[in-house]
Amino acid sequence: MTRLLLISGTILLILLCAGVGAYGLYQQSRELAATRAELEQTRFAAEEAAQEAEQTVAAKTEENIALAGELRIAQQTNDAFTTQISKISGTVGALEKLAKTDPELLAKYSKVYFLNENHVPSGLATIDRAFGFQSGRTYEIHADAGRHLKRLLEDAKEDGLSLLVASSYRSFDTQAALKSGYSVKYGTGANAFSADQGFSEHQLGTAVDFTTPTVGGTFVGFDKSKEYEWLTRNAWKYGFILSYPKGNTYYQYEPWHWRFVGRALAERLHEDGQDFYDLDQRTIDGYLGELFD
Repeated sequence: MTRLLLISGTILLILLCAGVGAYGLYQQSRELAATRAELEQTRFAAEEAAQEAEQTVAAKTEENIALAGELRIAQQTNDAFTTQISKISGTVGALEKLAKTDPELLAKYSKVYFLNENHVPSGLATIDRAFGFQSGRTYEIHADAGRHLKRLLEDAKEDGLSLLVASSYRSFDTQAALKSGYSVKYGTGANAFSADQGFSEHQLGTAVDFTTPTVGGTFVGFDKSKEYEWLTRNAWKYGFILSYPKGNTYYQYEPWHWRFVGRALAERLHEDGQDFYDLDQRTIDGYLGELFD
């Protein structure tokens, strides 16, 4: 009897434990299902958030592209405006320079142009006496052209040459007296090498006659000198050109007579192998704004 009771109690205990275990498994299963459901909701919410973020990024990207396009258009408009302002400023600057420039300086005159007795350069500067042919004489040149002549003479000296100025600015009256003296001595033959008053480039203040201590004031043989050779290679760099080369129709060949026309025009003439008087007036006028640059 006792044994039977013991067996029954054991069986009951086993059944009770099994029930408790099954209940625990059931609870764990419910909790796992709830966790899975929560995770699924979280995943769904995350996917929705990601989609919204992608849509927001796409919208911002389109907005940024649109803004970039507007900015580019605005920049192009600004650049165009800046260019216009620059052109206007350049034009104004050129006009200011032209307004301060003697209109005769680059005029194609010689035997077809006349400077009256009242014409005097706007400013004259004295050439360094060290470069004057006659030690006791004062040589003058247009002040703005003078700085270019100064560099030319100094550079020639550095190259071991003895380039001197024998004549520079001459007034209307001085040219008249000079031509009168030549006419008395040479008659009508003076017209081949000496301009009448009002037709001389020297009155502009931008022409000089070069010589050397050896050649002297007669200029004979100047075109055979090293100084002349140097001038033919380098004078254009300083804005000077040979006014009356061989074959010109104005005066006899004058290798000593050089005129300042500005570096831009002198360079153009040098590169194209042209003479100043080969150009028409319209072409010459195009360089007035750059005359003393």
